[in-house]
Amino acid sequence: MADLSVNFAGIRAPNPFWVASGPPSNTAYQTHRAFEAGWGGLIWKTIGTPIVNVSSRYSALDIGGQRMVGFNNIELISDRSPEVNFQEIAEVKKRWPNHAVIASLMCESREQWHEFVRRSEDAGADGIELNYGCPHGMCERGMGSAVGQQPLVAERITGWVMEVAKIPVIVKLTPNITDITAAARAAKRAGANAISLINTINSITNVNLDTFASEPAVRGMSSHGGYCGPAVKPIALNMVQSCAADPEVRMPISGIGGISNWRDAAEFMAFGAGTVQVCTAIMHHGFRIVDDMIEGLNSYLDEKKMRSVDDLCGRAVANVTTWEKLDLNFRQVARINHDTCIGCNLCYIACEDGAHQCIDLLNPDSLGLDLGPGRVPHKHVPKVREDDCVGCNLCTLVCPVDRCITMVEVPTGKPPMTWVEYQAKVASGEMKPLPPHH
Repeated sequence: MADLSVNFAGIRAPNPFWVASGPPSNTAYQTHRAFEAGWGGLIWKTIGTPIVNVSSRYSALDIGGQRMVGFNNIELISDRSPEVNFQEIAEVKKRWPNHAVIASLMCESREQWHEFVRRSEDAGADGIELNYGCPHGMCERGMGSAVGQQPLVAERITGWVMEVAKIPVIVKLTPNITDITAAARAAKRAGANAISLINTINSITNVNLDTFASEPAVRGMSSHGGYCGPAVKPIALNMVQSCAADPEVRMPISGIGGISNWRDAAEFMAFGAGTVQVCTAIMHHGFRIVDDMIEGLNSYLDEKKMRSVDDLCGRAVANVTTWEKLDLNFRQVARINHDTCIGCNLCYIACEDGAHQCIDLLNPDSLGLDLGPGRVPHKHVPKVREDDCVGCNLCTLVCPVDRCITMVEVPTGKPPMTWVEYQAKVASGEMKPLPPHH
């Protein structure tokens, strides 16, 4: 069995699955429950000057019967006193000395940053996470994403923290920025030990078409909030990979954003995350989900003959590049397995109306096909005109039958050629421009 223990920027934990800073990490009681369930670490709900929250606080995007595909919140940082929070951190560390407990902080001045860093250390926290990501409420007070969106400001404040910090410091980055690597570089320049990303995305999930108020509604009014959940995973993966690939960052990364199961976690690790943080999935299903995460990751690492999380970390980073470096001479086409085709013809509609019109509907008798699974006798079936197929793979995505449509590489007999190489060859007269698609 693989070793799931981690040493993340000097912070040790029994596994890489950590509870993200948020409602599930608000109290010692919840932290005990999390660690009893098997979570390896927890980032405390952000501690600062106590705030006052509103009611209600959450809304969600549901799609196709699936609840909370996207989750929006306008809840702020901890509304409990710093004294209570630091006291409970100390209590948790006494009971769970081998689990990672990170104090998330958000402060208003250099003096308060220094004070709260020292109080975190005195409480026994294993590390500190600087919340530069909250996109609602706190940013209006000059904190949260208001800091994270200004790399120079983030660098200065991180520098204040590093003046006194004796335990590892993690900078939590906001996705509400043009280039997240600029903020990651700022954290590196300031001396931070690691970064975590992403925090929530600025959003409004809906408008009630009867009341014309958005949710969550507070006496008929609402506010933009922080968006998270499975819907943000692609955005988070892109930003994690960007930071992991940047030679000016090169620091430990804790991945956050839409992680719901072990596969999600493994993808973040393959893109460079040494640990992963989970919040929304816990709010939806409870702390128990970590059981499947641990079991699934263990099985995957064993199957791939990887001995530890470190063997997986970063394995996929180099396989992402800029578009201009992709091979223009690589070609693949779609092929339909009529033994499993149910005749829904979604692939035909998608290709005809939304792509490149290279799927025909033909009489199955003309193709020598027997009656397939669920197909109506003599109903036309889809067939790809491979000479016209551009390999966009839309049909494989809309098909409801797993692997009924597959993408097959077609040899072109041409050597690999990127856009950069193509432009150079055309400019030098070595080749003529490729004809436009008809």
